[in-house]
Amino acid sequence: MDAAIQQKVTTWLNGNFDEDVKKQILELQKSNSEELADAFYRNLEFGTGGLRGLMGVGTNRMNKYTVGMATQGFANYMKNSFPGGEIKVAIAHDSRNNSRFFAETTAKVFAANGIKVFLFEDMRPTPELSFAIRQLGCQGGVVCTASHNPKEYNGYKAYWNDGGQLVPPHDKNVIAEVEKIESVDEVKWNGNDENITLIGKEMDDAYIKMVKSLSVYPEVVAKEKDLKIVYTPIHGTGIKLVPQLMKEFGFTNLQIVEEQSTPDGNFPTVVYPNPEESEAMSYALKKAQEIDADILLGTDPDSDRVGIGVKDNRGKWVLLNGNQTALLAFNYLIESRKEKGIAQPNDMVVKTIVTTDMIDVFAAKNGVACYNVLTGFKWIAELIKEKEGKENYIIGGEESYGLLIGSHLRDKDAISAVAILCEMAAYEKSKGRSLFEKLIQLYVDYGFYKENLISITKKGRDGQQQIADMMERFRNNPPTTLAGSKVVELLDYEKRVKTNLLTHTQSPIELPKSNVLQFLTEDGSKISARPSGTEPKIKFYFSVNAPLNAPENFENVEAQLKNKIDVIIKEMELK
Repeated sequence: MDAAIQQKVTTWLNGNFDEDVKKQILELQKSNSEELADAFYRNLEFGTGGLRGLMGVGTNRMNKYTVGMATQGFANYMKNSFPGGEIKVAIAHDSRNNSRFFAETTAKVFAANGIKVFLFEDMRPTPELSFAIRQLGCQGGVVCTASHNPKEYNGYKAYWNDGGQLVPPHDKNVIAEVEKIESVDEVKWNGNDENITLIGKEMDDAYIKMVKSLSVYPEVVAKEKDLKIVYTPIHGTGIKLVPQLMKEFGFTNLQIVEEQSTPDGNFPTVVYPNPEESEAMSYALKKAQEIDADILLGTDPDSDRVGIGVKDNRGKWVLLNGNQTALLAFNYLIESRKEKGIAQPNDMVVKTIVTTDMIDVFAAKNGVACYNVLTGFKWIAELIKEKEGKENYIIGGEESYGLLIGSHLRDKDAISAVAILCEMAAYEKSKGRSLFEKLIQLYVDYGFYKENLISITKKGRDGQQQIADMMERFRNNPPTTLAGSKVVELLDYEKRVKTNLLTHTQSPIELPKSNVLQFLTEDGSKISARPSGTEPKIKFYFSVNAPLNAPENFENVEAQLKNKIDVIIKEMELK
């Protein structure tokens, strides 16, 4: 075994670690040296969003010690940032295995550092944590979750005082403080438990009251109260709030998918507890077909992602992708607020650079400012903060099944999205139209934009290097044509430079640095390449578009656009 890895193993065997941990290490030494090496070959990176990784013993795993050291570094940074005054944090967790343990570990370390802790009494959705930070006037917060990852994973997301995840300069500064903690002996593990206060129902009630205030057409909900809704929490936290919220909104016909209603960190019915995956939504689809529902919805374990299903024009149930869900939600809030006379001249919406540009098109035609930010809801939160008091934020979203409606919290919120998407379905039903028919009409009105995403995983110790090599290849040798159209612009967000590939002129990109490349073609196609910040993956986003002259031409034009994306994928040698 590599000497540096062996030194870390020896430190854990001889240091102040639980005997059970040492026993597990000794067993791995005997039975699985390769796994032992993977568990210790590096320190689990505290990235700009926090920690995420496999659970188990070792420096490269999610466990009591990596969580404790991260919390100590975060506590040190907060004490430096807010000297003299009381520091408060809110802590939540999802339904994953060990999430409660990690949340309690985090709470104890903060408390031992003299920080006042508001710890949710039981699992709660991530968006409620963001809401609680703002509601309680906290300086920061943590939620223990690995979002939609498989059951073997867990994570630790860090938040700042605006309720958003860490952005510059705090992200890098917190990372620096965490990296200074070299030993578990530097962590204050116990003491000052009186600094920990349990919270629960009172925060739930305040959150639900806030979501009710987002409703544009409560009278339409009252009229369509028996809308047939199928909902699955996919063994996660959504079950804590969605049933109560839907009742408060006035919906009376909510059908919960029983097989996935019980919180369970083993996620027994799925491999990936992610509403992006059709497998995770299969039980909901079956139930929707059985009862002839109007809409089906699913949320991931920490309830920050929402997926929806609707019936197409042939009566077949289809799952919408994140771009289509965002299209409908953005359009509903812009259109309904305008129709009701409550739109403001300074209304604004926010999306990410890899989310469909069709939103930019219809926002502009409706006189609403649309801003594009880097991928990740922390950037949407940062823009809301920047524009506060100057522009009126309505909705933000990203293609990865995330929406944030209203500015009362600052992270993606699948709970409020479920309520507003159901109101949207009721609104369309009151007009004698299905959500699918509405989507097709939007394509007719604004142009048919079709998107696709592929993820390429590179596992193992050299996986990250393979991904880096792939990005450099595209950066230094961009394609000249894609699907018969010239590539006219290269946007390099790492260098913050946009290059016209025909004239070779350059202009600055006014966004923070990020390892993203985008290729724009002469005919309006856009291809984006972005390594994941949390997993050994590189993601490629494809967007193509064409006019749709009439609803009956939808299937033909969709087939043409799908074929175009397939051609681009082949030409870029991604499959």
